[in-house]
Amino acid sequence: MAIEIRVPSPGESITQVQLAKWLVGEGELVEKDQEVVEIDSDKASFPIASPEDGIIRLKSAEGDTISVGAVIAIIEPSATGHAAAIKQHASPAVKSSGPSFKSEAEPAVTKEKETNSTAAAGQDVLHASPLARKIIEEEGVKAIELAKAFPGKKITRSDVEDFIKGRKPDAPSSAFSSIRKEERKKLSTLRLKLAERLVAVKNQTAMLTTFNEINMTAALKLKDTYSEVFKQKYGVGIGLMSLFAKAVTIALQDFPQVNSMIDGEELVSPGYVDIGIAVSAPKGLVVPVIRNAEALSLAGLEIKVKEYAVKARDGKLSIDDMKGGTFTITNGGVFGSLMSTPILNPPQSAILGMHKIMDRPIAVERQVIVAPMMYVALSYDHRVIDGKDSVGFLIKVKELVEDPLKMLTMGEDPVTLLLDL
Repeated sequence: MAIEIRVPSPGESITQVQLAKWLVGEGELVEKDQEVVEIDSDKASFPIASPEDGIIRLKSAEGDTISVGAVIAIIEPSATGHAAAIKQHASPAVKSSGPSFKSEAEPAVTKEKETNSTAAAGQDVLHASPLARKIIEEEGVKAIELAKAFPGKKITRSDVEDFIKGRKPDAPSSAFSSIRKEERKKLSTLRLKLAERLVAVKNQTAMLTTFNEINMTAALKLKDTYSEVFKQKYGVGIGLMSLFAKAVTIALQDFPQVNSMIDGEELVSPGYVDIGIAVSAPKGLVVPVIRNAEALSLAGLEIKVKEYAVKARDGKLSIDDMKGGTFTITNGGVFGSLMSTPILNPPQSAILGMHKIMDRPIAVERQVIVAPMMYVALSYDHRVIDGKDSVGFLIKVKELVEDPLKMLTMGEDPVTLLLDL
């Protein structure tokens, strides 16, 4: 009996999605739980897996806009044929008991069989998803090399693709030529929704940006001195994003207006901090949210930042991962940006932009020194946040990052607290 693959609901209020990419071909044998298609919604991308073993029949094409609940494929059960296909791929050919006939091509065939046997042996010890195994076979990737590159990890399709890119870098090609041609392709649902939200921000808010600069000497020294010990204990290094997130949670307690937002004719001021971390994913900008960030330690924040970075890279972020948020941090410095004006993430009223660290001459105690400096920018909705609060908040973040010990004492001077002054 044929089994239907339907589009699941990715979240409330979403009625249509876009079929982004088929991961299998028409009539191909698929395994149960193998990812067969990628779907784009206006909030996130997600894969759909096959419910059973069998032959897949595609009912929709890439780029189609589809209603939630619609049938996009059918699985025709073929357990016997599938098992035989897997066996044929994984096992070397059984020797025939009949007479053998030699030919000039025999040495090449024998060598190919030996190579396949070695690959199959490597596949047996490789912990990989069915789709990853298929790509490994098609591209001739050595399983042993993959196992070394991803020790102790279940290897996914994206892992194999990243490995192949690293092994065989793309040949440089010019984006332009003397031939006058142009390419047209349908915008993804995610990109369309992003465009709609960004235009709405410019039209519906009174957005301003205030700037400052931070001397990163102390933060970088802390990172260099303790990162290895920190990693041994928590499994992650010390990142600048988590340091800034910690500073933000403390500064927002002094400037709660920055954590507020407008809802109709009401001002909502949450008694918690849910920090959105803007991440550039393969299909566009996404903002996963660290909930109750004010209650997390630096290690807790770093673990969540790392988790979301990996999920964004692999396209595994869920709708729940990106719901809500009271404040956002974005880091254009990873792309080399020296200064920019980040755009608000509605309905939030403020967003902090980090930038590239660059050695620059600065005056310290009437002496000119060279120090690693970072420009920071706070974009805010002037309907909610006054200039005094926006500037004060940014200065507070600057003070905390320049003297990380203050983060241990909730922004107070450690010496003052020690002396009980």
